[in-house]
Amino acid sequence: MINVTKTYLPPFDKYSDYVRKIFNSGIVTNNGEMVRKLKKSLEEYLGVKNIVLVQNGTLALQIAYKILNLKKDIVTTPFSFVATTSSQVWEGLNPVFVDIDKKSLNIDTKLIEKNITKRTSAIVPVHVFGNSCNIEEIDKLAKRYNLKVIYDAAHTFGVKYKDKNILSYGDISIISFHATKIFHTIEGGALVINDDKLYEKAILSRNFGIESADSIKDLGINAKMNEFEAAMGLCLLDDIDKIFERRKKVYENYMNYIKGDIYFQSRSRDCTCNYGYFPIIFKNENILKRVMKELINEGVRPRRYFYPCLNDLSYIKDYRKVPVAQDISKRILCLPLYDSLNITEQNKIINIVNSVLNLGDKCE
Repeated sequence: MINVTKTYLPPFDKYSDYVRKIFNSGIVTNNGEMVRKLKKSLEEYLGVKNIVLVQNGTLALQIAYKILNLKKDIVTTPFSFVATTSSQVWEGLNPVFVDIDKKSLNIDTKLIEKNITKRTSAIVPVHVFGNSCNIEEIDKLAKRYNLKVIYDAAHTFGVKYKDKNILSYGDISIISFHATKIFHTIEGGALVINDDKLYEKAILSRNFGIESADSIKDLGINAKMNEFEAAMGLCLLDDIDKIFERRKKVYENYMNYIKGDIYFQSRSRDCTCNYGYFPIIFKNENILKRVMKELINEGVRPRRYFYPCLNDLSYIKDYRKVPVAQDISKRILCLPLYDSLNITEQNKIINIVNSVLNLGDKCE
């Protein structure tokens, strides 16, 4: 079976060496040696300050909303993984959906301002598939209306925007380290916060608000990353450049050989690519379904990513029409992309897609 992604696992002996250290220390959680080491290593590798490691990207979003004291309405995108929206509703916030740009697939900044009201407390854009939003325009709007900006940057590990790590923007940027991501800690995520006081608040928030053994300073939850997860992250960080290089080859091979009545996400010229996903947009949903059927019949499992459009979720009370996002969500499909996808497997995928698109050329 060729799945849409495959978790990168380091050599077992390498991971077991870290596990042995954990066993020897007897400390498995509560900001142990591995978590502290991973935090420092990530800050150095990514060139950012104040990383707060947490149990997953969804908790990172929830902590961000809490420490920024967000209320009422959040202007956001309907084209994302469900956690972007569900985390807002879970925290008692109201997602106000703004349609997307059909080329970049990111929130359409031209439509944001008309959806800002006195109830709006923040903008939560998504760098979809690691493609940067229009950061400057979002920043201008946030300053004009005194709004907070939280970037859902779940897909952006290693991405730079104008020679600066993309996680450096906004009041807070969050990232996912789930096992399906390029860089993972099995389960995990992080907040990147430039403001030192806000950073200290996030540190408290991920650990029940506990300041010391006999002091609970603030409201918090349990969102700590454990030592075994951090150890996996340390292993992957050693191999990350090799992972990027291999994924780039797979990505470029798709770009060179998939042909037909389709189009690809238009990426920002100011933004680097981390080769995290390979989405293709078909002419209509029927063609997408035909491609999926043929792929599945041959043991290939792509993913309709993102589908359904989030404004169609049952728990959304403030329904807004977002015709572009709704249309794209029905026509977009992510093909398998991971570092160990070999050329034979990939050519099989390419030939199936091209055959449905009525092209005769085959990859050998």
